[in-house]
Amino acid sequence: MAEQQEKANIISIMSLNSRVSSSLNLNAFLATHAVFTVDDVRGYLAEHGSVNPNTRKALLAYHRSRGRIVPVRRGLYASVPLNADPATYSVDPFLVAAKMTDDAVLAYHTALEYHGNAYSGYNRLTYVSAFRSPTARFRGHEYVRLSIPQALLESGCSHLGIATNPQDGVDLRVTNLERTFVDVLDRPNVSGSWEEIWRSLESIEFFDLEQVVAYLRRLGNATTAAKVGFFLSQHRDALMVDEGTFDALKALVPKQPHYMDRSSRTGCRLVSEWNLVVPREVLERSWEQIL
Repeated sequence: MAEQQEKANIISIMSLNSRVSSSLNLNAFLATHAVFTVDDVRGYLAEHGSVNPNTRKALLAYHRSRGRIVPVRRGLYASVPLNADPATYSVDPFLVAAKMTDDAVLAYHTALEYHGNAYSGYNRLTYVSAFRSPTARFRGHEYVRLSIPQALLESGCSHLGIATNPQDGVDLRVTNLERTFVDVLDRPNVSGSWEEIWRSLESIEFFDLEQVVAYLRRLGNATTAAKVGFFLSQHRDALMVDEGTFDALKALVPKQPHYMDRSSRTGCRLVSEWNLVVPREVLERSWEQIL
């Protein structure tokens, strides 16, 4: 039954092509939209005078049958250039992640990768969104939605530290280096090992420290502020951290010692300057001792 319906859709679009203007042909749209949603197609067709849902369905079925588009998941497609093999064509995973929801923002380790500062490449991409979205898998990559920190939602500041980069028809939103720096330390469990986090952050040559402090104030997590302060104290010369920044950070740290990693409470040591109980592997950078 499904096969018969697909054939009917193809016949419908062939008939449609003979009756409508070329403005309804999706080739121009596909050439400028690497990844797109059904709503994107609906908007494009409406601009060209067609609001008939059957036209949209027939066009999508036709181009899918010709190998010009491939489904990522329900309602989301990737374009395939002419003469490319739809079964093997490589689709930019950053663009796919950016279209997972209407408000998707590349974040955490994925933002590090996008900025070119990740120590390792992951097949797991993370994005933040206010909308629930199931984990998706496409072309060897896994796409995982994470919630926006509650403190940012409550203060109406979820937009802080986000840059928008138009690319191949997609408004790709990604956290900037300052927010990424804080976010990765705020939720280290989604960004890999401490070695991965430390080596990645150490590849960043400059932070706008005023932005870092301002974002920490909005985030409102004392433990995260202590982690940031501890990292900056380890790299004060390389990152040119001034005493004013340290004073601002110390006003945000916890009053009592907090564990840097609550899942690992053995083999740690208190760094009193930041009221932070730090794992030995971070203090001693044990990964550098492995031959």
